[in-house]
Amino acid sequence: MPMRKFISPEIIFGSGSIELVGQHASNLSPRRVLVVSDAGVREAGWTGSVEASLRNSGLDLSTYDRASANPCVEDVVRGARRYLDDACDLVVAVGGGSPIDCAKAIGIMAASGMDVRWFEGMDRVRVPGPPLICVLTTAGSSADVSPFAVITDREGRKKMTIINRLLVPDLTVIDPATTVTMDADLTTYTGMDALAHAFESYISNASSPLTYLFALEAVKLIAENLPSARQDPKDMGAREQMMLASTYAGLAFSNAGLGLLHAMAHSIGGFYDAMYQQAACALLEHVIEFNHPCAEERYLRLEVAMFGSARGKGPLIDLLGELRRDLGADGGLESIGVRRGDIHRLSENAIHDPCLATNPRPAGRKEVEELYERAM
Repeated sequence: MPMRKFISPEIIFGSGSIELVGQHASNLSPRRVLVVSDAGVREAGWTGSVEASLRNSGLDLSTYDRASANPCVEDVVRGARRYLDDACDLVVAVGGGSPIDCAKAIGIMAASGMDVRWFEGMDRVRVPGPPLICVLTTAGSSADVSPFAVITDREGRKKMTIINRLLVPDLTVIDPATTVTMDADLTTYTGMDALAHAFESYISNASSPLTYLFALEAVKLIAENLPSARQDPKDMGAREQMMLASTYAGLAFSNAGLGLLHAMAHSIGGFYDAMYQQAACALLEHVIEFNHPCAEERYLRLEVAMFGSARGKGPLIDLLGELRRDLGADGGLESIGVRRGDIHRLSENAIHDPCLATNPRPAGRKEVEELYERAM
């Protein structure tokens, strides 16, 4: 086995853990905390809960709750300015992948003084950001355990993927109760994103025995619990298991990488300023079909973990399509606004996404264009 390393933040998992944020933040003796969140999380009440916990622990704080659904360069610049102007020295991110990625980028920009666009790609962060505590409120992005940050460059109409171990949060607080405010569609698409994380990390050319178990357990838990979580938002058993699945999938891809699916979905999200998880859902079976010749045995093991038996490529693709239909998430790319005339530009951005580096099968512009066409 090649030499491997495994990265992870400190993890606190369980209902009620959100109440402990202030206690753990105070252990770091900060002068002032910057809370990073967004409007939806504020409206759901979770930003206020974290602010109350911090204040109850005697901490001074500032809040930046203007992260966009697809956090952009401008969001990061404003957040870094708030961090510096208010002399903060700790960041607490509250929300899903959007506020967490925004918080990561705010930290490295504030610490280095450099334009966040400079960090795009692998291992370009040289100066560590401030300590980062994450409070996760969705089951899917896994940004709270990962070394990734994805930021939209609206001027270039693309998503920038920043990958560096210095982006791994110091602590993540995972309270399944925070996900009961997710609506059915958000539950579905973040859950399917977690599934895509698990699939891509398992077949990645950087996967290893350190990541296999996390990916396989994630797909099993998602198959068993995502339909229930969508149908009944208050089903705490399903919510807890989906949070576990998201965490497992995140630990898998944080240490094995992703692949073609996320490279293509990121391109769509950046170009249209859209929810990339919907694109990932529409692309899933098509990318599996493309990668299958180079990862046949691994796909069989994923099929067993998810559906209990292995019957090959066709049945796996059929079962995933059936799952998407049951979840009301069976639309193609056209249904989310992708235009055929944009496919060439989308493909150009996708083939330069660093996620492509760990895909088991090489893919150039021609192959990516064909996959976009099939997924329309």
